[in-house]
Amino acid sequence: MLPGLLELAKSVGWGAADILQSYYHSDRDLKIQKQDTEPVTAADLAVNSYILERLQAELDPQQFGYLTEETWQPGPPFSQPYVWIVDPLDGTRDFIQKTGEYAVHIALVKAGRPVLAVVAWPEAGKLYFATSGAGAYIETRVGEASQNENRQVKPLAVSKCAQPEAMRLVVSRSHRDQRFNNLLERLPQTQQTFVGSVGCKIATIVEQQAEIYLSLTTKSAPKDWDLAAPELILTEAGGQFSHFDLTPLVYNQGDVSQWGGFLASNGQGHAQLCEQIQAILQELEA
Repeated sequence: MLPGLLELAKSVGWGAADILQSYYHSDRDLKIQKQDTEPVTAADLAVNSYILERLQAELDPQQFGYLTEETWQPGPPFSQPYVWIVDPLDGTRDFIQKTGEYAVHIALVKAGRPVLAVVAWPEAGKLYFATSGAGAYIETRVGEASQNENRQVKPLAVSKCAQPEAMRLVVSRSHRDQRFNNLLERLPQTQQTFVGSVGCKIATIVEQQAEIYLSLTTKSAPKDWDLAAPELILTEAGGQFSHFDLTPLVYNQGDVSQWGGFLASNGQGHAQLCEQIQAILQELEA
């Protein structure tokens, strides 16, 4: 079943990327609104509708639920065996500010864990995909976008860098406070790259341009749709993704906020780094 669903999700991911670029590279009115302090644009809503229409047209509603950033309402977890978790535009601020670091996240979750993932990075012309136990891959556009365009597919693997001081951090530009900055200053990793979307951050790790991404919640927290697809891409490329106490992230639990802190890495010394981070946080809070 997963191979067929993956082909559908990939097609939807490329289509969503095209829609986002049609807004990004034009003077179309984004109709920017605020929703829970975060911006929402006409592009978010258009892509959300497109993704839902494509998936719902082909899949049994008794088997598949839909948890998306633009349609989620507080309530119990979805009861269907499979749940699509979708962020139609991850990195809306970067989309508005024209950094190019925005992405589409599409994940399929079973029993709280992702089993299929697609992350499209429109401005890079890349689509990352994975299914549980089958590895992670990157599909790159060759030439102009079209229904019959050629695409190159290559397997993904994280770097093997194991020296803490040589590992490179990818961090957020906006979702950070002084506590987070104090944590970064105490870590042995000094090379930092600022990237927008979580999907784009994880892309830098699976393309061996960084080794570590960490998040520490403040007044708000990453949501299921921010993390589910990027997590599977990373772990299937050989990396690790966990809370600082090494427990796995669980999705479709009713509360979509992923509170606390988590570490995404190339897997080298992951447990030791998590332990170090927890020790630093304890010292900072003493």
